[in-house]
Amino acid sequence: MVKLLDDSRPVAHRVVDSFLNKFFPSGYPYSVNEGYLRYTQFRALQHLSSAALSVLSTQSLLFAAGLRPTPAQATVVSWILKDGMQHVGKLICSNLGARMDSEPKRWRILADVLYDFGTGMEVLSPLCPNLFLEMAGLGNFAKGMAVVAARATRLPIYSSFAKEGNLSDLFAKGEAISTLFNVVGMGVGIQLASTICSSMQGKLLAGPLLSAIHIYSVTEEMRAAPVNTLNPQRTAMIVAEFLKTGKVSSPADIRYQEDLLFPGRLIEEAGNVKVGRAFHDVFRPSKIHEWKEKLPEEKFFLSRGSKWIDMVLEHNATGEDALRGWLVAAYVGCMEKSSHEMSTQVLQDAYLKMSNTFSPFLAEVQAKGWHTDQFLDGTGSRFAW
Repeated sequence: MVKLLDDSRPVAHRVVDSFLNKFFPSGYPYSVNEGYLRYTQFRALQHLSSAALSVLSTQSLLFAAGLRPTPAQATVVSWILKDGMQHVGKLICSNLGARMDSEPKRWRILADVLYDFGTGMEVLSPLCPNLFLEMAGLGNFAKGMAVVAARATRLPIYSSFAKEGNLSDLFAKGEAISTLFNVVGMGVGIQLASTICSSMQGKLLAGPLLSAIHIYSVTEEMRAAPVNTLNPQRTAMIVAEFLKTGKVSSPADIRYQEDLLFPGRLIEEAGNVKVGRAFHDVFRPSKIHEWKEKLPEEKFFLSRGSKWIDMVLEHNATGEDALRGWLVAAYVGCMEKSSHEMSTQVLQDAYLKMSNTFSPFLAEVQAKGWHTDQFLDGTGSRFAW
């Protein structure tokens, strides 16, 4: 960072520069990948609306606890049990880490949906003071899952913007933005709680609006993030584009085409490939040795069904192996559109075609910024040979 000793620029320019230095990575915008500004704008709006909603939910919880016709000790015990449910939610969600690696955008959106569901339960708790523990406990359970999912997906999202080995700087400045707008959001929430949201009717109007802003903001955040790791959906999109045009799209090009809610959909242009089904559901034992004799060096198995082609990867297969298998499957799909079986001749022809095109294809994939050293298939089944 360069600091001017005698800065004669207008005050507005100096304020903007000071803001950028404190809340954006050093060297911005050249030190980050495309989409970072849009991501940050919606991240700020997301945290502002979330913090305001949290103030309203806390006010409702305190009010609901005060309405309960129980001794103070029982209320304290209920409050502790309510908080304990959040830890249960965290423990359950911690088992889903591999899926979050594969689809960080989807799980980040789901985290905020869960968080808003939990907050909504808390906001509604004064309507059922006798069910305070049940409603507040369920709300905290959902929020516990949301916290784990949000934290687990943070690093893959930040990594997608890192351009010059500046991940720590990105992380620090991103958290600074979050903190700033959380504070602003708390101020907005306090103002709302003391005015239009002082009644339950006001909360029922403002709560859904804040939640809608929150979910919309996080969805736009995720759409702006150019995640550059290979998972089933992004690999299918890359292969489909290559077969159609002979070119490879970059992470920034593909980000707005990703299906964030249903990433497992099949893409016909990429061979209708489904990855990671249990090995024994895909292959009969007699077919395993037959396959290994045909392609002994490859780390993928393909099996054609009536609606899709199954691909199962070896336990140490990389993104390159997945790309090889996906190309073979796509070529097979093009050659045998009506058959439910994969003939030896068609497989050989498809494999030869893949071998002839793979080197330039891989070079283009890597040149566009995709990481091919690993393939993130979530909890998909793999095999050891």
